[in-house]
Amino acid sequence: MSLTPAALAARRVFAAASHSGEGGARTWKILTIILAIPGVGVCMANAYMKMQAHSHGPSEFVPYPHLRIRTKKFPWGDGNHTLFHNPHTNPLPDGYEGSHH
Repeated sequence: MSLTPAALAARRVFAAASHSGEGGARTWKILTIILAIPGVGVCMANAYMKMQAHSHGPSEFVPYPHLRIRTKKFPWGDGNHTLFHNPHTNPLPDGYEGSHH
């Protein structure tokens, strides 16, 4: 197994942090401040931007023949709705329910 230079450097940092006693806590604190906190911030920004991009609602229904195939009815309700059906986001085989889509 051959490690890349970056992976080897990361392994050295983590190994040194786990075996150096009090200095290890300082290393992990620095890694948390430099890597973890900005990483969480980037993930939060990405989730926010994706939420804004998809806030306009579902797209127009296209009845693809390979989706929503019902070989037998569901054992609850009218047999056409899944157990956790949401009429705003889950279409039936013939389209969304209601006139708002």
